[in-house]
Amino acid sequence: MSKLSELAAQRFGMALDVAEVAEDAPGAEVLAALLSHRTHRRFLDTPVAEDTLNLLYACALSAPAKSDLQQVAIIRVRDAAKRQAIADLMPDMAWIGTCPVFLLFCGDSRRIRRLCELRGHTFANNHLDAFLNAAADTALVMQNFITAAQAAGLGCCPISVVRNHINAIAEITALPEHVFPVAGMCLGHPSHAGFVSTRLPPEMIVHDDQYDDSQLPTQIDAYDQRRNGIYTIPPEKYRMTAEHGSPDFYGWSEDKTRQVSVREREDLAEYLRRHGFSLD
Repeated sequence: MSKLSELAAQRFGMALDVAEVAEDAPGAEVLAALLSHRTHRRFLDTPVAEDTLNLLYACALSAPAKSDLQQVAIIRVRDAAKRQAIADLMPDMAWIGTCPVFLLFCGDSRRIRRLCELRGHTFANNHLDAFLNAAADTALVMQNFITAAQAAGLGCCPISVVRNHINAIAEITALPEHVFPVAGMCLGHPSHAGFVSTRLPPEMIVHDDQYDDSQLPTQIDAYDQRRNGIYTIPPEKYRMTAEHGSPDFYGWSEDKTRQVSVREREDLAEYLRRHGFSLD
């Protein structure tokens, strides 16, 4: 079994029929890095060099962009008071306040609208797709940033929970109209190896010609058992036991369906409308 086959098996908890690529082949290191991705939440005190950050920004902003509109903004939160204010919103995530670098990745539909004004043109696309385009651009830039950071020996932890506090985050970072937070990002030199999270197998994600989830019940049971064999969720991490109890088997699908049964981020659409987006 090749190194990439081993990494793929580690990622999915099962053997996959993947191409055999020599370790010294061009691009093999990139493939290995993608298969080895992991999140880091604990960091050394070692600062991240400014020129390294600049390199990561350059790599991140080399991501694909819808129609080359480049609708993303990155805010580096350097002020100690602002950083603490953000950390205080999410006290269960200590790494927000302790990581060497904290960034806020934002969808930015403001820049192109300002350019329309400067060039005397009308921005004629203030509908839901304007929001979606900026969000997609930002997600692509974030992924490039993470890949580049890991290649540079750094670790990252995306923070989607900033959207649970979207109005407070926007106020702390002075976000203007047509700019919205997508996710925060902790960055630094990792103090631990982290772990590889077992993913849903490609057969559940990749469809031929048309969408087909007819095998979902069987597939998810197999995935739950496979994932549980690698990492068993401890009882103290069971969600909402008062409402739903503690089943004999508590797998990934039970955990995640309990998670999404609680309504969150009801103020997101209101924030977007108040910041100039039409969601029609």
